[in-house]
Amino acid sequence: MTTDTARQITNRIAPDFELLFPRETTERIVAESLAELTEQATVAAWLPTFAERFARDRLRALAKTEHLVDDERPAVLFLCIHNAGRSQMAAGLLRHVSEGSIAVYSGGSEPASEVNPVAVEAMTELGIDIANEFPKPWTDEVVGAVDVVVSMGCGDACPVLPGKRYVDWEVEDPAGKPIEVVRRVRDEIEKRVRDLVAELSA
Repeated sequence: MTTDTARQITNRIAPDFELLFPRETTERIVAESLAELTEQATVAAWLPTFAERFARDRLRALAKTEHLVDDERPAVLFLCIHNAGRSQMAAGLLRHVSEGSIAVYSGGSEPASEVNPVAVEAMTELGIDIANEFPKPWTDEVVGAVDVVVSMGCGDACPVLPGKRYVDWEVEDPAGKPIEVVRRVRDEIEKRVRDLVAELSA
């Protein structure tokens, strides 16, 4: 099944990247993305969709790193341990506030099986939908493509590459916390995100 799924995903996305990469590169990224997400997946029905999105993100990041596309936007990667709460809220907020002027990625050192539903609820209160997001690991392609890496609790597990700016946000982990706490965490992240946007847009 995994082989067939990988082939189907590759057939869908390869035409979009055929001018940038040989098909073998797309096949490799797809296979790796599918394998990574399969390890933590609890709802198999969503796996092909998530793996396709993950592979597309990685291929776009690789194209930027190798200067194969003209994308001058600053790029930010949010990292936490499980990529289920803080980093997902931060990514959703940055996409919303920047209105597409900043490329946004998120990842985790130990991805969970799903995004924290209370975080989803808290973000919905702001009109921001992260219900269709999914936890995923950070990858070399994405780290290579970003300008700023924002760490929120992953410590030594966070990747370190020369030439990147690293920022550590000490924000409470919302995992297992009631909505009142998650709202407070969300609001703190929003303030930091707005400050980051102002800085990157200056």
